[in-house]
Formats: sequence, C-alpha cells, structure tokens
Amino acid sequence: ISDLMSLDVREVWVRGEDGVERRVPIEQVGTGMLVEFHAGEKIVVDGSVVEGEAAVDQAAITGESAPATKRLGDKVYAGSVVDLGEILIKVEKVGDDTSLARIVHMVEDAQNRRAPIQSYADTMAASLVPVSFIAALVVFAVTRDVQRVLNMLFIDFSCGLKLSTATAISAAISRAAKSGILVKGGSFIEAASGVETIILDKTGTITRGRPSIVKIGCAEGIPEQVVLQMAASAEMHSSHPLAVAIMDEVSRRGLAIPPHDDTRTVIARGIEARIPAFAGFAGGEVLVGSAKLMAERGVPMGLAFEKSSPSGTLIHVAANGSLVGTLEISDPIRPEFKRALNRLRYAGIDEIVMITGDNKDAAKSIADSLGLDGYVAEVLPEDKASFVAEKQRVSNVIMVGDGINDAPALAYADVGVAMGSGCTDTALESADVTINSDDPLKLPELVDIGRETMRIVHQNFGVTIIINTAAMMAGALGIITPVIASVIHNASTLGVVLNSGRVLLDPRRRRGN
Repeated sequence: ISDLMSLDVREVWVRGEDGVERRVPIEQVGTGMLVEFHAGEKIVVDGSVVEGEAAVDQAAITGESAPATKRLGDKVYAGSVVDLGEILIKVEKVGDDTSLARIVHMVEDAQNRRAPIQSYADTMAASLVPVSFIAALVVFAVTRDVQRVLNMLFIDFSCGLKLSTATAISAAISRAAKSGILVKGGSFIEAASGVETIILDKTGTITRGRPSIVKIGCAEGIPEQVVLQMAASAEMHSSHPLAVAIMDEVSRRGLAIPPHDDTRTVIARGIEARIPAFAGFAGGEVLVGSAKLMAERGVPMGLAFEKSSPSGTLIHVAANGSLVGTLEISDPIRPEFKRALNRLRYAGIDEIVMITGDNKDAAKSIADSLGLDGYVAEVLPEDKASFVAEKQRVSNVIMVGDGINDAPALAYADVGVAMGSGCTDTALESADVTINSDDPLKLPELVDIGRETMRIVHQNFGVTIIINTAAMMAGALGIITPVIASVIHNASTLGVVLNSGRVLLDPRRRRGN
C-alpha cells in the first residue's frame, strides 16, 4: 500500500501563470494548479483535462480493458497512465483525497471491520468440559464406586471436538494449497462453504486481460499475412494494448515485420506510416486505426465485415488510399469459464453477477454469452465495494478480482479471491484467498473444498458427541472399565482425525477416475 501511495513519481510538470512549465515536487502540487503529463507518464492527481488529447490507460482505477480517449473536460484519475499524446490537467484532488487514496483507505477500513469467525468447536468444547466433572460427582454421590467415577473422567468431549475443526481445516488448507489455492486462514474455508452469491470482475478475471486478434477480414486478393505485416510495421514501436495484440499475432504466426521509413501517431485515431515494398506489397502510405481515421483521410469503407462479438474493437488497415483489411481485437473470455460457472451452479450458488468499469455494451455481451444472472458496468472502485456491501445484506458473498480497482470490494466481501497470474500486489494483500492459476475451475474447487470440509466437521461433531455420550452412560452403569473407557475415548479422537484426512483426497481419485 505504501508503494502504491507513492506512485513512484517525485516531480511533475506544472504550468505557471506565465505559461512556463517547471518541475515541481509532488508534495507542492495543490488544487487549481495546471499539471501536464506526457506519453508514458503516470498521472498522480485527480482532475479535468483543460488542453490536449491523449489515450489514457486507466485499467487500474476503472477496470477498462482498452485505453480511454481523454479530451477537453474529461475526468482523469491518479494511478492511470498516459499511453499516447499529452494532456494538461487542472488539479481537483491530490494526496489523500484522490480516488487511488480512497481505494487504499477503504481496504484498510474493510480489514478493520471484518469480525473474527468463532469456531463451533471452541464454543461446544467449552460448554461440555464441565459435563465430565459434574457426571463424576453425581456418579460418586450415587454409587460410591471409584471405577465408575474414573470412567466419567477418562471420557472427555474436548479433544474430539477441538480436533474436529483443527484437523479438517488444516487438511483443507493443505489440499487447497496443492491445487494452487492459497487460503489465508481457516475461517475463510468456513466462509466459502456458506457462499450464496459470487461477484466477478470482468477484465483479467472473466477475460484474459490482454486483448488479442479474434477475426481478420481482407480485401479481395490480399492475404491475411500481408495485412498483419503492414499493421505490425506501423505499430512496431507502439505500447498501446491494441498494438500489442497485433504484435502478438504476428509473433504467433512467425511472420517477419517489414521495416518502415517513417511513422506518425494520430492521437485517438491510429498511426500512419510509410512502408517500403516487401513481399505482397508494392510500398507506400499505410494507415492503421479507427473508422474515424479512415473517414478523415477519405478512405472508402467498402469491405464487408461483421463483428464476431459486440465487445470487439475494429482496427482498419489501408494502403495508398484503399482499405486492405480489418482486424477485430477483443479481450477474450478465459477458456473453461463457462464450465466453471456450470460447476458453481451445480454446487448450489444462487446468484452469479459481473461488475466492471468497462462500457455497458462490452459487459452485456459477456454477461449474455455466459448466462450470468446480471451485470453492473461503468463503475468506480468505491462503487464495487458498495455493491458488495449491498449484496451482503441478503447473502454471503465471494468477490473475485485481480486489479487495484478490485481491492476494496475484495476486502469487503465475506471471501475475497484474487485470481490469475497477473494479480496486482494490492489485490493479493486485500484478498482472503489467492488463486495463482489462470484456470477458472479453481473457483468451484474452492467452494467444493469449503463445503466438503464443513460437512466433515459436522460429521466429526456428531460422532464425537454420540460415542462419548454412549460411553459415559455405559461407564456410569458400570458396564465398562476405566481402561475400556480410555480406549473408546482415544479411538473416537483418532477416528475424528482419520475422517478429517478424507479432505486431502482428490475427489477424482475417490471416484476411481
């Protein structure tokens, strides 16, 4: 949290009343000042754009998978990064007043408000320990038989009851760890067993969090690889996520990237480049970008292309004034996520909803494709935490996320789960459970482990109470000796331990698969 609050920025460019920019320590920046941020710089204040235009990656705050275009009057938040362009911001909030600082404070508050879960075993053991002594006094008063009194003292509930929970929880944590599910405490195993609602973040949780090309359309006579090579040559030096998706696809196909003579970024539109001739292309001016860029440059959009998903982003490629191809780039849903949801419903989860800072069209598309019970889009981190708190009024909640923006919600939930190999440090610290794998099937496995563990705990309670109660009655009647009483007591305790060990077994092995 300390690293997050520092933002790794010590000085910023502040424009004075004389119009001259000066480097000023971040501690001296106040509301009303004009601060300029350039490409690659991290924004450290909340404010509004008063000049310039830029593509800003604000996934850490809003969860949006693609950079947002910021123009005059748009809001920007501390913790976001300028990908392309430069903007002048009028400072509205600094330091502890920023959205990023509020995220941190909410995490701390949520951790403080979390009440410790009382163990069933401790409560029951504490109340049943006096039973042995009272029974011994009663038996002695009635029978004056020392052996029967010893029977009462040798048979005790506390060992079995306390081990009922301790061994089962320990086995559950071990079993989960072997599957790559790290649980911070036994109380979260218990909480997972009673979950009724699961809230899922979208970007990086349901989806991969890394856009990729899902469809390519080409003009007649133009091969796909040529379109990709043109786009890759123009985007070679860009760090924009959409450019990264293009480079990833070219690398996956093993294509060579042609050199370019010159490139120029068109803010919030795309890139134009001059590319010399290479195999399949005679050379010339290449445009890579949005439909707005093509319209502004007079490129006719004659290529018929139907998006495979409403959430996809289209990147057009034109050469020498003619459209040669269209790329659909999307943040795909993780493999096996649909199967994971089916398992969760089979496990008895009543409601599965998605919450995201992304736009409503993208959210609706994913919610519909997965058959979710609902979704909430275009929310800020504090709204996520409020949504979780609202759901907690009527049910026990698991919140699943991976980013800084999910941290407050993870901390507020009954069980916060940080899932994925790309989890931020803040999400990991806020969460109660960490799933290091990108495999969504680990989520229903966590719920199954919790429910199986608590089922075994209750079995242990029942066995311990029934066997020890029966033994005490037999001992009071003189049917058994103190030696047999001690054997029964220890046997029941050992049985509890062995029964708890069943949690360690892989269910597939138990079914003989």
